[in-house]
Amino acid sequence: MFVSIKHHGMQWSIRNVSLQDILPLRALFLQENNFQIRYDARHRRGWTDSYLISQNDHPVGYGSIAGKKEHADRDSLFEFYLLPPYRHQASPIFSDLIQLTQVTEITCQTNDTFLCSLTYQFTGNIQAEAYLFSDHHVTNYQLADTAFRKRTDDEVIPGYQPDQMGSYILLQEQEIVATGDFYLHYNPPFADLWMEVKESHRRKGIGTYLLQELKKECYLAGRVPAARCNIDNMASKACLLKAGLQLAGCMISGEVKK
Repeated sequence: MFVSIKHHGMQWSIRNVSLQDILPLRALFLQENNFQIRYDARHRRGWTDSYLISQNDHPVGYGSIAGKKEHADRDSLFEFYLLPPYRHQASPIFSDLIQLTQVTEITCQTNDTFLCSLTYQFTGNIQAEAYLFSDHHVTNYQLADTAFRKRTDDEVIPGYQPDQMGSYILLQEQEIVATGDFYLHYNPPFADLWMEVKESHRRKGIGTYLLQELKKECYLAGRVPAARCNIDNMASKACLLKAGLQLAGCMISGEVKK
């Protein structure tokens, strides 16, 4: 797909290209947005369409489209970047990109302030879907008679499949009471923390202690810890904050205005 537009004497084009064609601009996007990009892996997994924005034949930005619910769909715009000297033209370019791709939704994280501002301008019925967290400070909680270590392949929590358990576990009196890990498929150097505490052992500080120790392992692996949780999961939010993380933003989505 291709569109060529002229506004106020300025000529720009928007065309569907390969992922490789937008990588130099995306490197600038990642440098500017120095935080975990929630949907970074979509590109590597082949779930996106890329659109190069050029002005007078010079590449000045890009947009990325994916499926909101089904990977095969292309109904959601989730990345948009323009070089700073061209951002005063963001609104008409963004409008033309929406018209060209026929997306019905925009998804963004609010700490990407450039796309967030356009999301509020071009969409309605905006919903927050998840909290995003970045690391903030070091904690030093201690739990008596609790051991944190790597899990061996033959260690499982009853009721869990092996692939549902993380690489790390917490034990109390030789019982595995929690498991967790960090995912590495986000933009470097960021990693995504996750943990699961057995229901019978919740609200005892176990999750906070596990996250604290996972943060250490994450840094030792050369990664910067980050996390997210569902907007309605108040228990996870409180646990992440207590473990020294801070709110960095929210994932939001809105329906493109007709």
